[in-house]
Amino acid sequence: MGCHKKLYLLTLAAVVVTAGCVEAVHAYLRSQKKKPTPTKTKQTVHDEELIREQLARNYTFLSEKGMEKVRNQRVVVVGAGGVGSWVTTMLVRAGVLALRIIDFDQVSLSSLNRHSVATLADVGVSKVEILKAHSLQVAPWCEIDAVNSLWTLPDAEKLIYGGDFNPTYVVDCIDNIDTKVDLLAFCYRNKIPVVSSGGAGCKSDPTRINIGDISSTEEDPLCRSVRRRLKKMGINGGIPVVFSAEKPDPRKAALLPLEEAEFENGPVEELSALKNFRVRILPVLGTMPGMFGLTIATHILTTIAGYPIEPIEGKNRIKVYDGILQSLAGQQTRVGENDQRVPISIHDVQYLVEEVWRGKSPISNYSTRLTLCRWDPKKEPSYQNIVLMTKEEQKMHEQRVLNGGEPVEAVYDTKVLANVRRRFAEEEYYSQYR
Repeated sequence: MGCHKKLYLLTLAAVVVTAGCVEAVHAYLRSQKKKPTPTKTKQTVHDEELIREQLARNYTFLSEKGMEKVRNQRVVVVGAGGVGSWVTTMLVRAGVLALRIIDFDQVSLSSLNRHSVATLADVGVSKVEILKAHSLQVAPWCEIDAVNSLWTLPDAEKLIYGGDFNPTYVVDCIDNIDTKVDLLAFCYRNKIPVVSSGGAGCKSDPTRINIGDISSTEEDPLCRSVRRRLKKMGINGGIPVVFSAEKPDPRKAALLPLEEAEFENGPVEELSALKNFRVRILPVLGTMPGMFGLTIATHILTTIAGYPIEPIEGKNRIKVYDGILQSLAGQQTRVGENDQRVPISIHDVQYLVEEVWRGKSPISNYSTRLTLCRWDPKKEPSYQNIVLMTKEEQKMHEQRVLNGGEPVEAVYDTKVLANVRRRFAEEEYYSQYR
């Protein structure tokens, strides 16, 4: 198509889209002698050129070859709630041409704070049906198979493969542990690429969202339970998971103990949608399931397209942590100890640096040239007696406190002392979950 015709087409498209008359663009394209190759669905034929225009930004980002792979995907999403609905919505918008959505549940009023497409009018309607209807409004050429059913292991073959679907990817967005384990084990044993969602409930810090192997997940009770059960089945890894490494905190939302969750009409167990399913009264900040879903969708798209991504699991900077650990061990000699060994592992260093001290010195608030330092010379190095400092601060602390014998109260102001005490108190609380 010549430059003048392209300019005319773009101008025409801008005018008619503004007027809400997209059909005029279709009519123009059909009038051309050299028509684009159509993409077929069961219902109708759609112009490939318009589809490519809709996906233009993804083509630019993922390349022609990458988008060809994306569009040839056949994805099964199990669970159409706060996480699964966002996965489905974004895969459709990204160009995936065939999806199967499996969920037995209906939209409730409490779903509206986190579901990607549900409205007040959808309350009581099947989640998979509203997702299908919305998806086809975005991409009418997409093949959407809405399966209003509970995923169970006895029906696994039919639900995953039924109708010759032959999935290239499975997304686990189930919040029931037993069913989640069954699905992940089924995919692992059948060599179907799968990505799983951890728990978004009680989480609020987007900077703690990670992508990692199931074996490396942390601070996620759902992942921990799933990981243990998979190990009993001989599955020790090989399953990518999106999870939050955010620590629990007494000031934050927490799970309500089941025995305390009594309502006027009886025990909370009776509120479960199905027997043995987790009762859905978890505190959920509506934005977090969406971020989990968007992260999963991004992981799938970049993995399939071969786009270079190198996730950092839990800000896992091994070389940095190893240097910090060696500095702490060397301090034993510098302060007159004969044994350099400290009861701290490299994984403990990650925990202390990132979670307890938030990656900053409590003395200067600096976040560069960091190391760990024994705080009170009268106590052994431990979680409750190690502080994150800059190397310069460590040197001064050794001279004045560890070797010089000055009390910390004489060296630091009240603000620093209070900050250190607060972090130690928080670590004591965290330790019960480790």
